[in-house]
Amino acid sequence: MEHLKKLVWGMSLLTASTTAALTFNAGFAYAQAAYGSYVGVGGSFGSGGEDRQGQTAGVIAFRYKLLEVPISLRAQAFLNGDGAAIVPTVSYDIPTNWQTDAYVGAGVSIAGGDTPVGNKPSFAIQPGIDYSLPNSRLVFFGNAIIAFDAYREQGGAAFSLQGGVGLRF
Repeated sequence: MEHLKKLVWGMSLLTASTTAALTFNAGFAYAQAAYGSYVGVGGSFGSGGEDRQGQTAGVIAFRYKLLEVPISLRAQAFLNGDGAAIVPTVSYDIPTNWQTDAYVGAGVSIAGGDTPVGNKPSFAIQPGIDYSLPNSRLVFFGNAIIAFDAYREQGGAAFSLQGGVGLRF
């Protein structure tokens, strides 16, 4: 349990320092039109169920980039044989170049059964990155979800990593 707390604390520090570095180095970045909206599929690996053994799941990811502001509405659905979860978030997007957005989101994890993001509703943060492949409609995404107080029996945070490919619309 203690190693999980240290991992969450380390990821929080990494997220904060990366966000600060990207913000100060990017200068003024203006949000682009809704070219970044996508739906995608991928995989997830997380800290697991009550026994804290690793859990894997298929992921369906959705992002809708709002016009004129660096904000996106996101949702990820986790599906495996032990349960299912959905994690809707609102993210602040930090464009690093024309193809790449780093982001930090906050929302809620709604889980039923053992999933990579726990087994009960909880507050979640989601740092990540999206990369649009030039001259195509493909987007590669990767992110982490840290769900706080995510387990019914023992409490504690759940940590998962996701990645996949999406199709922009």
